[in-house]
Amino acid sequence: MRAAARVVAAPDGDRTALVVLKGEAPLLPRRTGPNEVHFVGGAAGPLGGDELRIEIEVGAGAVLHVRTVAASIALPGRDGAWSRLAVHASVAAGGTLVWLPEPLVAAARCRHRAESTVDLEPGATLVWREELVRGRHGEPSGEVELSTTVRRGGRPFHRSDLVLDDSPAVLGGARVFATLVTTKEIDLKIPEIMPLAAGGTLVTALGRELAETRAITDRLVTPPQ
Repeated sequence: MRAAARVVAAPDGDRTALVVLKGEAPLLPRRTGPNEVHFVGGAAGPLGGDELRIEIEVGAGAVLHVRTVAASIALPGRDGAWSRLAVHASVAAGGTLVWLPEPLVAAARCRHRAESTVDLEPGATLVWREELVRGRHGEPSGEVELSTTVRRGGRPFHRSDLVLDDSPAVLGGARVFATLVTTKEIDLKIPEIMPLAAGGTLVTALGRELAETRAITDRLVTPPQ
């Protein structure tokens, strides 16, 4: 299956207008609030062999929060082919993008690549969270490759790459991996936080359950004032 979705948010006075909101199953965006879009899965997957693409554009002064209504479950294909989700987002100066999808669940025998690229203009605000659950309840994990690149003003801001399978070599006994990067500089005295050289903050959290990692990353979504 090949499917694509595109969301474009632009300022409209003191509000945000969604001037483009279109997609194909399983990538179906729906407006759910003044500045919020949820993706609704119109089909199972991603399945092995699927090629999925999401494009997001946030204009100057616009605010966009993107979520999903449920977790994405990466499932194996019959021939062992990889599935792929590529996300590209751009945020203009003065724009804000908050990316908070539900986690990716790597089902047994899946082979999945998730590639995210974010281009920020100087003065743009970003909150970008990615979560991975290794396997459904009681099953081993499939193979997953996660790659995230954030650029600000055309220069590197953050880059991470992670390759996981059912081996405990990378995450030990943790079942959930979560990372959140933001352009905000947040001063929280917790060991999972790392300030970025280009400004902003990165947090990486491991846990046995999603609630454990959310207890950490949620503190950066809405940091104390």
